[in-house]
Amino acid sequence: MDTSFQTSDGVFNYRVGAIIIDGTRVLMSFDIRHGQYFSIGGRAHFGESSEQAVLREIYEELGVKAEVERLGFIHENFFKIDGKPFHEISFFYYIKPFDYDKIDFEAISCDGEDLKVEWVDLTDDSFFEDKEFYPWFYRTELLNPSMEIKHIITFE
Repeated sequence: MDTSFQTSDGVFNYRVGAIIIDGTRVLMSFDIRHGQYFSIGGRAHFGESSEQAVLREIYEELGVKAEVERLGFIHENFFKIDGKPFHEISFFYYIKPFDYDKIDFEAISCDGEDLKVEWVDLTDDSFFEDKEFYPWFYRTELLNPSMEIKHIITFE
């Protein structure tokens, strides 16, 4: 069961994200209905470690078995959807490079027909002019990676 629950104050989510990089490109999910790009990943299941969760999500969404390289970011995100407050905690992991030709770009259909996976070039500023892109810090942080685990807090 996903670690997401409703409280009297809003919704809490515990999420994981995979950082899969090829040069200046990062692999992202794209929600066709809402026009949003977001990290490969999803909600952790109850009783599942964040590392187990990110590897499961990669397998479900890309059809490949991957390995975690290291934890990159802890993100506390406070936002609203249709006026409903969300409190989300996410762990973003750098994934060890693998044979990207093995990615099943159709595998993400397990999460719905309106999702697809695509490479996004982080240096293409014109791409971001009219796009919703989450997490926003990928644009700056992934082009200058640090060996530190960074803690980012976002209030939207």
